[in-house]
Amino acid sequence: MDFTKLEGAGNDFVLVETSDTHRDWSRLAIAVCNRHFGIGADGLLLLLPSEAADFRMCMFNPDGSEAEACGNGLRCLVKYVISKKLLADEGGQESFFIETKDGIRRAIVNRPAERRPNIQVSMGTPRFKTGEIPVVIEESDRGLVDITSMLNYTITVDGWTLPLNLVSMGNPHAVYFTEQPVVNFPLARIGPEVEQHGIFPHRVNFEVARLTSRQQIDARVWERGAGETLACGTGACAIAVAARLHGLIDSTVAIKLPGGILNVEWDGTGEVLLGGPTEIVFTGQWPGEA
Repeated sequence: MDFTKLEGAGNDFVLVETSDTHRDWSRLAIAVCNRHFGIGADGLLLLLPSEAADFRMCMFNPDGSEAEACGNGLRCLVKYVISKKLLADEGGQESFFIETKDGIRRAIVNRPAERRPNIQVSMGTPRFKTGEIPVVIEESDRGLVDITSMLNYTITVDGWTLPLNLVSMGNPHAVYFTEQPVVNFPLARIGPEVEQHGIFPHRVNFEVARLTSRQQIDARVWERGAGETLACGTGACAIAVAARLHGLIDSTVAIKLPGGILNVEWDGTGEVLLGGPTEIVFTGQWPGEA
C-alpha cells in the first residue's frame, strides 16, 4: 500500500489515495499511526473519489475512531492534491471542493509567482446547539440553553474549576482560557478527564488558550482519540470563535501552537477560514496487513 506522510504545523498524517471503501481502515489506522511499531501519525487520511465534490476525505484517529472533521488533515490533503497535480493548474487563485463526514468544504489555493502555494480551507460555520456539539446540559442548570450558555460553562475536574467554551466545528470542542502560560497547564492529566467527562456523550477535544494580544493566542490541544498533538486545525478554529464571541479579538487571529502558527479568520457570522503551513514529509509503502 503506497502512502504519503504529511504534516501541518506538526500535526502529522498518513495519507492513502484509494477507492476501497470496504477495507477495515479503522484497524489499519491503529497500526500505521503507532509511533513505535508503525509509521507514526496523528491520523490516517483517505483520499477517495466523490460523487458530490471533487474529492472525498475520511480521517481516522490513532485509536481507530473516525473523526467528523479535521482542519489540518484537510489542508494536508489539499497539499497532496496540488503536489500530485490531480487538478488542472490554471495559475493565480483556484478553489475546489472536498466531501467530508461533516459536509462539503471549500479549499482556496493561492499561487503567488515564485512562491509556494498558500492553502486556506473553509471549516464551515460554528455550531452551539447542545445536540450539535453534542453536550448534555440540563435546562434546569442554566435556564434557556443558547449560545450564552455555551460560554463559560463550568465543570470541575481533578480539583480544577474550568469555565469551558463549548462549540462544534464539525467535531466537539471545549476551550478553556487561562491567564497563565499554557506550557504550565497539566494537560496530560486534565486532558483525558475533560475528553471523557460525562456531559460529552461523544467525548470532546480540549483546548487550553492564553490571549497574548488581539492578534495572537497561545494554545495547546488535547485531541479526542489522539491525546496531546502539536497542532489542531478545528481546535484553532474553536479557540478563535470563542475569543471573538468574548470580544477578545477581531476577525483575524494567529493561533500559536507547539508545532507552529495557524491563521484563523471569522467575521462573527459566516464560515471559519483556516490557513497555515503544510509539508510533505516522505512517501513509502506499508508492507503489513492490518
